[in-house]
Amino acid sequence: MNIQRLGPTWAPAYRQLMLDAYARHPEAFTSSPAERAGLPLGWWERRLQAGDGAGERVWGATQGAELLGVVGLSRETREKARHKATLFGLYVPDRYRRLGLAKGLLGELLAQAATWPDLRVVQLTVTEGNQAALALYEQAGFSVFGREPLAVAVGDTWFTKLHLWCDLDRLRLG
Repeated sequence: MNIQRLGPTWAPAYRQLMLDAYARHPEAFTSSPAERAGLPLGWWERRLQAGDGAGERVWGATQGAELLGVVGLSRETREKARHKATLFGLYVPDRYRRLGLAKGLLGELLAQAATWPDLRVVQLTVTEGNQAALALYEQAGFSVFGREPLAVAVGDTWFTKLHLWCDLDRLRLG
């Protein structure tokens, strides 16, 4: 198993993995399967654009040509908020869970984020009640700073999101 930054050639596999995530765990993602399925492959390729100036980066756990799990990071572009980035789309399919892939992906994301000049904060949301995800993030140094009721609607059911943040300076200093 290898954790690497994904480039545009991974777009078909990344798209399929995320469509699976949206369908299997609709409460965990703001995007719906239908919304994302309607996007052209070029959208997925752009999300995986190479280059250090790319505003979004996605890492994958891979084994040969197979994509086992993913996580992404999007840097804020507005001047007053450039010190922040948002973690998005951490997903490992059921058949690969409990192998340490999510922990490895999160660790790689934080290690890479800590090398970005002037980046201080990584934020994310997690669905309230997802104790496994919350524990993973808290073990990595994230703290809850807010609770957003009615954050996501799946049909007639509403889900609350917890907002978490991690101060990269704490990680850099050990």
